[in-house]
Amino acid sequence: MDWDKLKTFHYSAELGSLTAAAEKLGISQSAVSRQIAALEEQIGVPLFQRHARGLLLNGPGKALWDLTRDMAQTAASAERTLKDAREKVMGDLSVTAPIAFGSVWLAPRLVSFMDQYPELKLQLLLDDREYDLLKLEAECAVRLWAATHQDLIQRKILSVHVSLYAAPAYIERHGSPKTLEDLDKHRVVAFQSAGASTPMRELDWAIRAGRDDDKPRTPILEINNVYGMQRAVESGLGIASLPDYMARHNKNLVKILPDTDGPNFDVYFIYPGDLKRSKRIVAFRDFLLQQAADWAG
Repeated sequence: MDWDKLKTFHYSAELGSLTAAAEKLGISQSAVSRQIAALEEQIGVPLFQRHARGLLLNGPGKALWDLTRDMAQTAASAERTLKDAREKVMGDLSVTAPIAFGSVWLAPRLVSFMDQYPELKLQLLLDDREYDLLKLEAECAVRLWAATHQDLIQRKILSVHVSLYAAPAYIERHGSPKTLEDLDKHRVVAFQSAGASTPMRELDWAIRAGRDDDKPRTPILEINNVYGMQRAVESGLGIASLPDYMARHNKNLVKILPDTDGPNFDVYFIYPGDLKRSKRIVAFRDFLLQQAADWAG
């Protein structure tokens, strides 16, 4: 079968739209429609149910899509291998990172990396969800939790400490707690964790500090984004547990109970095993390790 037709079918199925597939492939919608029609004629069965809201795969279409997904991953892997066969670090590299860490810690440091490798085009995907690296949603990831899949390689790049912070305006108005138990008398801004098992749960320490975990204090505000927590605290709304990569050098925040140790968690650089010899991956990994060493020092 013609890979061009199969590729057109694959993206039409994945995106559920001839228009979106055409944009992805850089061809016209009519060309996409013709290639799919030719493929259906070649194999003798229809692959889609046309619907007002887009394309819906039928039985044969679903079976073929299972095959083309593997083919697309193999083709993408071959393309990456060819890119990394070059002597120079060049081409495209897609990196995913959590929104707050990527915005506050990672993004401002990228200028030195891009200056060092001007022929590399970097795509930074900021999202708190976990991209599937094995399905090529991104080539590598910076995560605040360890990988669990055996086909992924991970390298710890730094440890993050969580501490209590408030704005000077809040302290002037409400005072500062002298003990963890005093937090019961204060306004607390909490991280809305996705679940008890996620490492991001360490960021809701302000509601658990000095109390049993199963009896947390009631926050005045819950936010599911760390940057949003920081901005709320800066406004004088309350006290929150924030990671030191966001708050350590922030002149608008004051560390509360500085002699009290909060929880820690590690940050990892993660990538698929088949990219372990990638010049692009190695260059970005070494950059992260150097930046983390400079920051920790």
